[in-house]
Amino acid sequence: MAAIFIGLLSCSFAQAETRVYLLRGWFGVFSTGMDELAAALNAQGAKAEAIGHLSWKATVSKIVQSRTGGKTGPLVLVGHSQGANNVIEMARSLETHKIAVDLLVTLAPFMQDPIPPNVVRAMNYYQNPGWGAPLTPGRGFQGKLSNIDVASDVKITHITIDKSAKVQAEIVRAVMALPKEGSKPSGDTQPREPAPAAR
Repeated sequence: MAAIFIGLLSCSFAQAETRVYLLRGWFGVFSTGMDELAAALNAQGAKAEAIGHLSWKATVSKIVQSRTGGKTGPLVLVGHSQGANNVIEMARSLETHKIAVDLLVTLAPFMQDPIPPNVVRAMNYYQNPGWGAPLTPGRGFQGKLSNIDVASDVKITHITIDKSAKVQAEIVRAVMALPKEGSKPSGDTQPREPAPAAR
C-alpha cells in the first residue's frame, strides 16, 4: 500500500512540473539567450526547452496533447524578436483549447497581436526609442500586464536583450514564483473591457 501511495505521489509531482517553452527569433542564431535561460530554469527544477520559432504550431499541438493526458503544472511561454510574436500566437491558439498560459514573456516584439484572455500574466521587455513595442491587452484580458522599457540600459540592444543577465534573472524569478498547480481558464467567454496595462 505504501509503495502504491508513493507511486501516485510521484506521478502527481511529475504532472505538476512547470513547463517552459522558449522561442528563438529569426534564424535562431541571434537568440542564444533562450538557450541560456532554458539551462538556468532546468537547473532550478523547471522543465524548459528552447526551440526555433518556426516550431510554434507543432509545440502548440504538443502542449494540447500533454494537457489532454493530464499534465497540470504551470505553463510558460517566452519569446525573443519573431519568437516573441509567435508566443502570442501560441497563446491565442491555446485559448481555443481552453488552456491557460500562466506566464507569457516577450522580448522585443514588433507589430504583435494583443494578449488573449487565457494569459494570466504577461511581461514585455522593449526599447523606446529602439526595437520592440508595448503589449496591449486583447478583449477579455483580465490578467496582469507589465511593459518594461529597458532603453535606459545602453548595454541592451535588440540582439542582446535576451542575453541580459538582469532580464534573465527577472524571468527566472517570475517563473519560479508561479504556483505549482498552474492556472485554469475561468470558462467565461463573454467580452470584457481590457484591464489597464501596468508600466
